[in-house]
Amino acid sequence: MDGAGQIVRSPFTPPGWLRNRHLQTIVPNSPLRRRPRLILRNDVLELPDGDFLRLEWLDGDGPLVVMLHGLEGSSRSRYARGIIAALGRAGYRVVLMTFRGCGGVPNRLARSYHAGDTGDLAFLLDHLRAGHPGVPIAALGYSLGGNALLKYLGERGADTCLRTAIAVSVPFDLQDSCAAMSIGFARLYQHILLGHLKASTRRKFDRLPAPFDLRAGLAATDFEGFDDRITAPLHGFAGAPDYYRKSSCRAYLKHIRVPTLIVHAADDPFMTRAAIPAALELGAGVTLELSEYGGHVGFVAGDAPWNLHCWLEQRILRHFNDALLTPDAATSAAARALRTVRPRRRKARGQTAARSTAAAGED
Repeated sequence: MDGAGQIVRSPFTPPGWLRNRHLQTIVPNSPLRRRPRLILRNDVLELPDGDFLRLEWLDGDGPLVVMLHGLEGSSRSRYARGIIAALGRAGYRVVLMTFRGCGGVPNRLARSYHAGDTGDLAFLLDHLRAGHPGVPIAALGYSLGGNALLKYLGERGADTCLRTAIAVSVPFDLQDSCAAMSIGFARLYQHILLGHLKASTRRKFDRLPAPFDLRAGLAATDFEGFDDRITAPLHGFAGAPDYYRKSSCRAYLKHIRVPTLIVHAADDPFMTRAAIPAALELGAGVTLELSEYGGHVGFVAGDAPWNLHCWLEQRILRHFNDALLTPDAATSAAARALRTVRPRRRKARGQTAARSTAAAGED
C-alpha cells in the first residue's frame, strides 16, 4: 500500500542567536566551522557510456555509506568533510560519489549531472554490492543529491541493495525551489551556485563542442534560464518545466520501501513550505523529521560562533547506528564518534570568531 509514511517533529532546537534561517544556512558552511583534515583514497569507476565517476573513499571495517553531495559540491564541502570524518570515527567505511563534472574535474562527455539522474547511482550500487559481499550498504544524500537518492528509492521500491537511507534538505519540488531562490535574500544563494555551474560549463566546453547555444546559456541570470538552455537540452528534456516535473522526487516518495529518514527544516530558504510533502505522500518506512528551524543543510547549535556543534551529524550517526549495528556496537560507535577535537576558545576579548575558528582547523 502506498502512502504509509509518517511526519514527526524534530528534537532539534537551536539557541536563540541561531534561529534565523540564513544564519543556519551560512554559519555551518562558512570558515566559522573547521574543515576536518581527511586522507581519502581516490578511485575511478568507468561507466557503460564511456564516461566515468570519481569516487573518494574513507576506508573502514564497518557498514558502507554511499554519500551524494549537493549542487556543485565535492569532498571539499564542509558538510561533506564533517560527516565523512564523523562516520569514519564511528568505524564506518564511506564512499563519496562525485557527480559527473564536479570537484573541478570535467567529465568526458557533453552531458553532465542533474537532480533526477539516478542511473549513475544505480550503476555504482550494483558495483559496490558485487565488490563488498555481505557488507551492509546505506546511502546519504544532501540537497540535490538527496533528491536523486529519494527518486532512485521510489523508482526501485524494494529492489535495491540499500538497507537504509537518509536525505537532508531535499528540494522536493524543483520548480518551487527555483521560484523560492529567485526572491529576497535567497537570490544570493542562487547567484553563487549559478556562478559555479557556469564555471564548470565553461571548463568543459573549452575542450568540447557545445551541442547548444553556449553564449545564451551562460547569459542566464537564474536557475530556470540555465536549466532551460543548458541542463534540459543536454539531458533530453523539452525544457526547464519538463526537467523539473520529471526529476523532482516528490512524486516518487510514496513508492519508497527502504527504511528512510528525511531531515528537513520548515524554514529552508531554498524552497517554500508548500514543497513539503504530506504524510500520505510518503511510502512505507519513510519518516520525515521536520524542524521549525535549521535552514538548508544547517541544523547547527552552539553557545557562540567559536563553539559550534553540528547536531545534524549526530542525528545521521544515530540513525545509521540504530539501523545497521547491534545495540552494543551502536553504543561503541556513538562513543567513538564523539572523540573529536573541541573548537578553541577565544584568546582575547577582541578576537573575532572567524579568525579564532579559522586558526583552529581550516585547511
